[in-house]
Amino acid sequence: MYNKLPKVELHIHLDCSLSYDVVALLIPGISVEEYRNKFTAPKNCCSLNDYIECAQAAINYMQTKEQLRIVTLDLLAQFDADNVVYAEMRFAPLQHLQLGLTPEEVVQEVLNAIVEGKKHYKVEANVILCTLRNFSEAQSMETAKLALQFKDSAVVGFDIAADEVGYPLDNHVSAFKFAKSNDILCTAHAGEALGPNSVWETLEKLTPNRIGHGIRSIEDPSLIERLIESNIHLEVCPTSNQLTRVYPSLEEYPINKLYKTGVSMSISTDGRAISAVDLNEEYQFMTNQYGWTINDLYRINTEAIKHSFATEEVKMAVQAQLDAFYLV
Repeated sequence: MYNKLPKVELHIHLDCSLSYDVVALLIPGISVEEYRNKFTAPKNCCSLNDYIECAQAAINYMQTKEQLRIVTLDLLAQFDADNVVYAEMRFAPLQHLQLGLTPEEVVQEVLNAIVEGKKHYKVEANVILCTLRNFSEAQSMETAKLALQFKDSAVVGFDIAADEVGYPLDNHVSAFKFAKSNDILCTAHAGEALGPNSVWETLEKLTPNRIGHGIRSIEDPSLIERLIESNIHLEVCPTSNQLTRVYPSLEEYPINKLYKTGVSMSISTDGRAISAVDLNEEYQFMTNQYGWTINDLYRINTEAIKHSFATEEVKMAVQAQLDAFYLV
């Protein structure tokens, strides 16, 4: 059933989503067991930092134009198999310079692969460029300027990712101001490793259009009111949140409580390889655990495309696909 549903995915990291098939191309002879040990998070993953460390193995194999090409095409194929009709994939270009590529070459190669993928896959895909919490002010600004440079392409936004703990936002305020002043839409990871104060700080200092994760917003009713009043969308990733132990147990995981507040939110995988999950499985989880119905799935997808960084033309086309399937 879930495979047939048209879906929108807003929070997906390119470097966290390498399938076994593409890794076998990059590392001939690798076994499935070796792949799982190296490219997926262990079930006893104990923190966000542990989860993030799993991405480094993939990043090491995303350092040439051909590697970036086949990894991007691989994710597009995963979207197609999952019936994702619109997606925004994100990555940090400055992490892919080890073998001499320039940041511009990195971004352009991913964009070229998206164009190539349109010949084979039905998903409409765009790109969000990420700075990282541990980056310097100069690195953040460089990334924001890349987003501006490629603004008239499939690059549609700017993000800050990585672990909130130990890395304040001070180095990144100027980059977000630059992005906003140039009409670049922004999202920002917050309310994942840290509590609602992290979301408050992010809203006040970075003024993003969306929040990546944001699950811990539920711990502050006044924050929920602010998110609803400001129409801030939350990109929630259930399996990722459980792997990183945002909450100690599934019983304490408040995603359904958050949903029932009426805050705008959608469901994403975060990292399809690291989390070892696709959207079909995320939807199955929400249905089995919380009794979600087709109406709930329609609602989150409608909220997702409404708050996407796509053009109005794309939004209307995707909404028409959602309506045609979910409202019959």
